[in-house]
Amino acid sequence: MESPPVDPASPAGSPSVPFKFPTAITTAGPSRLGWLDALRGIAAIVVVFDHSSYTFMADFRRELMPQFNTSRYGIMLFFLMSGYIIPASLERRGCVRTFWIGRVLRVYPLWTVVVTVLLAAHLSGVAETRDFGGHSAFAVAVAHVTMLQELLGTPSLLLVLWTLSYEMSFYLLVVALFTVRLHQQSAAIAVTGALLAALSVTAGVVLPASALSGLVGTGPLIAFASIAMGGAICCASARSPVLRRFGGVLGGVLALALVLCNGTVPLWEGLVILAVMFLGTAVHRAEHGQSTWRRAAVTAVVVVACSVGSASLYGDGDHFTRRGWILAFLLAVLTFGAGMASRRRRIPRLLTGLGTISYSVYLMHPLLLAVIDSTIGRQRHDELALEIAFFTVLLPLCLVTYRYVERPSQTWARRLARRVQPP
Repeated sequence: MESPPVDPASPAGSPSVPFKFPTAITTAGPSRLGWLDALRGIAAIVVVFDHSSYTFMADFRRELMPQFNTSRYGIMLFFLMSGYIIPASLERRGCVRTFWIGRVLRVYPLWTVVVTVLLAAHLSGVAETRDFGGHSAFAVAVAHVTMLQELLGTPSLLLVLWTLSYEMSFYLLVVALFTVRLHQQSAAIAVTGALLAALSVTAGVVLPASALSGLVGTGPLIAFASIAMGGAICCASARSPVLRRFGGVLGGVLALALVLCNGTVPLWEGLVILAVMFLGTAVHRAEHGQSTWRRAAVTAVVVVACSVGSASLYGDGDHFTRRGWILAFLLAVLTFGAGMASRRRRIPRLLTGLGTISYSVYLMHPLLLAVIDSTIGRQRHDELALEIAFFTVLLPLCLVTYRYVERPSQTWARRLARRVQPP
């Protein structure tokens, strides 16, 4: 997962300056939010280790996963950070149009490169994509373009892309709340989501994966959602207040319906994901005087208690151990809290540098693993040297994609946003 990073940190030097690998990882910052960059770097590395352990550390993974779900740790930490900064990004601009320009040019360029390279590698026989599950290639492609594919009943081409579906849903919800002027109610929304999660588990409410797709059909749902999402973004970006509210509400309703009724994670976990994101927003509001720290603390207690309680009641499953999930969740919250506590301290540049390239790390590592799995194959036993070698190849590769894909697209986003920003 990954939640993609927020608006970029200060550019790492001038494009005319030669790009040197030995210093690039420590000069990718500094960031105005160094502690957030550091947490992004930590979360990305943990997620990479989780996925690469399938290939290089099979024995260690089998011992670790029941006790500590590394993937959920990194993902929940990313969701907290997205909640902290994404609504603030919209409210700082005060313009839905420039918000969407920033999001699209932040997320899609590298995503497009990675998906294109993956498909090319698949066609050349050096990597395998996930099975389409009987869906047409056109339907899968359209679903991926919306970035809601995981919530539209189609498999993600890369496993990590499922988190971007929840990210996109959060963007739509944030815009909806902003257009109807309920964006200040972050704490109440977080508490409501957490309580509903606990209530759903207690009442035994269980929906099959992709329930809406099963009811109306995957193809019709993809068509409807794609049109609705496009219309929602266009209307919410319009100058007319009526159209803005209509577009915001349409996008918010679409996102909420998909998360609650068509997710691939259990209903309670989908609600927890939303609660965690809005908890991050509540913390941001407390820090900037828009709310009180007491309210944020109460919100955190309720979200943590309901999330842990929901996981406990849900029990163990084939691919889920409540102990591993709960420990990962609690450590993610504690890590975020530790980052907040150190926000005025000097942050190691290595961590801020990793955070700056974390989106590249998040998207590039499964592509590299897909090639390795299809050529070299997965190791039956732990191979620490190969794990280290994998990181040694991955990080320089991500520095290249950051410099030549991410950073230029961020520059274009800023220029375009300035041109369309209303006076």
